[in-house]
Amino acid sequence: MKTTIKKSLVVVFMLGTLINYASEHLTSDNILDAKRVKVEFNTVKKGQTLTIKDNKGTEVFNQQIKASGNYSRIFNLIALENGNYTAELDKDFEVIVKPFIVDNGLVTFLEERKEKVFKPVIRIEKDLILISKIEFNNKPLHVTIYYEDEIILTEKVTGGNILSRIYSFSESKKGAYQVIINTNNTTYSKGFRI
Repeated sequence: MKTTIKKSLVVVFMLGTLINYASEHLTSDNILDAKRVKVEFNTVKKGQTLTIKDNKGTEVFNQQIKASGNYSRIFNLIALENGNYTAELDKDFEVIVKPFIVDNGLVTFLEERKEKVFKPVIRIEKDLILISKIEFNNKPLHVTIYYEDEIILTEKVTGGNILSRIYSFSESKKGAYQVIINTNNTTYSKGFRI
């Protein structure tokens, strides 16, 4: 029983480090029983999203923060099947990814594998598409641009800590376009019209 409570304390502590601006409060009141843990965050922002995914990328939990200030949620992570998971806090320009393992009801966060993934920024200015991304892990940026559901451009962008591209559509056809970017096992998209 003491081991289970200690593991629950570790879960609360590690999940609390997901938010850069947040501080987590842990008291004996946070342990509701051997399987349920109450997690509280201070200084979260409205619109941030906390998601738990399995190793296939399937969401098992997703909640958008509804109000800035304090966040409190009771988690039952021990109920998850054995396997690898990530807890991801989606912020304005970055995602904090915290991997953890569930093994026979015990949850172990892998602090050494925690990472901060910067989102790509897609801006549309008149007939230009400006794409930039901070990338410290040398992972490529796969850019695909569609015109009316037909691929018109595919490019793999690599090299450097800042990946950037500018695409001009000054002589392109009028209509609906969509930019899709794949990076770090995540897809981002933005639609626009010319």
